[in-house]
Amino acid sequence: MADEANSLEDLKDLTTGAAKETPAAESGAEVIEAAEVIEVVHPDPVIDSLGRSYATGKRKNAIARVWIKPGSGKFTVNGRDQEVYFARPVLRMILLQPFEVTDRVGQFDVICTVKGGGLSGQAGAVRHGISKALLAYEPALRPALKAEGFITRDSRVVERKKYGRAKARRSFQFSKR
Repeated sequence: MADEANSLEDLKDLTTGAAKETPAAESGAEVIEAAEVIEVVHPDPVIDSLGRSYATGKRKNAIARVWIKPGSGKFTVNGRDQEVYFARPVLRMILLQPFEVTDRVGQFDVICTVKGGGLSGQAGAVRHGISKALLAYEPALRPALKAEGFITRDSRVVERKKYGRAKARRSFQFSKR
């Protein structure tokens, strides 16, 4: 009961503006030092027994399962080399973007399986998976990957066809006569 009376008095003091001075409030240096100690705490890395980190990436209708591990930069997609699977240079550039942003080019081996969609969607899915796997392996890379938008799944998909239309929005040709 006495504790309730003390807390009520403290609340009344706060509302009236007659707050009690504390030793920490009197010496401003201690308060400043406490504010400087703030540090960003990242979650622990998620690494399996083989030293790999796993993530799933998605884009359009493509789904990629990606494993990364420290290595020489070898890149395997569905059992084939990346130059064979993704023949266009633009698609290979998309795959390397997460490594370039984080300055980790050639430091990780990537093994991935990808299915569904076309080559462009598959490349986007692999990039999304690599970004998430890098984040799981090294959580401190989050600000760099987040700033480039690599962690966010691109939710744009093909619009469905509507009845009475040739495609999703295209109408049939109008005939006056």
